[in-house]
Amino acid sequence: MIINAKVAIVTILLASSLFGDFAYKVDNTNITISKDSASEDKTYMYNYNRLRFRSDYIDDEYFATIIADGVNYLGDNYVKSNIFEYLKATHSDTPFKTQSNYKDYGDGSIYAKLYRLYGGYEDNENRVLVGLQNISMGVGRIWTPTNLFNHRNIYALEPDEVFGVYAISYSRNINDTSHVTLVASQKSDNSFKYALRYKTFLEFADFAIDFVNSNETKMIGYEIEGNLADTGAELRSEGVYVKNSFETTVNREEIEFFQGILGTDYGFENGVTVVIEALYSSKKFSYQEIALNLNSEILPNLTNSHFYTGVTLSYSFNIFLDASLLYIENFNNHNSRFISPTLRYTLNDNNSFTLGTMIQNGGGSSSEFSSVDKTYYLKWALSF
Repeated sequence: MIINAKVAIVTILLASSLFGDFAYKVDNTNITISKDSASEDKTYMYNYNRLRFRSDYIDDEYFATIIADGVNYLGDNYVKSNIFEYLKATHSDTPFKTQSNYKDYGDGSIYAKLYRLYGGYEDNENRVLVGLQNISMGVGRIWTPTNLFNHRNIYALEPDEVFGVYAISYSRNINDTSHVTLVASQKSDNSFKYALRYKTFLEFADFAIDFVNSNETKMIGYEIEGNLADTGAELRSEGVYVKNSFETTVNREEIEFFQGILGTDYGFENGVTVVIEALYSSKKFSYQEIALNLNSEILPNLTNSHFYTGVTLSYSFNIFLDASLLYIENFNNHNSRFISPTLRYTLNDNNSFTLGTMIQNGGGSSSEFSSVDKTYYLKWALSF
């Protein structure tokens, strides 16, 4: 059924040339980066540029979207580094390649990527989506342990830039306050991963229960999100119980653990918005265990500590200038922290500039963030 989805997407896109409305958008993201590599004891200065083309088609209840990227890295030392070799080895967990091979030239390297390609149908009660897409699960702002499909990486320069999954997803609105979602995705080894999510509103909050099943992983999870009386604060929590086939230094073994978050949001009258979130994991993992499971479905759930806290602060000085700060503390044998302040200036509807840094430090060489690269960057986003 998943394989035939390729034919379905192409059919939808071809049909759109005769009927419906097109919308096109082109974005260019350019980031100049200085990265201090702790593992290689070097500093890399390089430029990252992503040219993105997006086309959306709508014809009554039918729709289709294609998003394609051209990506260029410029910086001789960086494109010849071990860090870049690891980046080149990462790929989407799909039955077909979503990006071309890297083509090296002079001081740079370039490749093309299919970011999203899907078609679907939506009415008042049903929504079906077929193709390379994003599967949304979880209510966390910093961590989402329930999402085993599109893993958001809060420590990345662009946390929401994640690989798509090749899937069929179907949502059915049972009534005005509840719906059920079914997902079937195909992985690179042609095996399948399935999910079931039921979400409803009960008296004071939204509740959801999640199930994920694959050859590698079994997961059951929950989500809760609601307002705290009339205080203006929003409370949320999500958690998962996971069983996974895990690679060790000796063999593969089955592991089981619980992981959950508890958080709140509050917006002050002066324009400051605060997000506080805590993450707990009943099991923590060593660097060696994480390295052996880099292709695991639960890689983002493999934490180095039992307990983390995170805080984000954001403030708009005016319609042109915004500031934000992300602070994460790892409570382990040696505490360590991740700090990421940013300053964003919006020049006009087409241009914005972001100045930011990612700083990590800890109380010893064995602490998690003490061995992570420090990054400074200037980002220019252009849309036309």
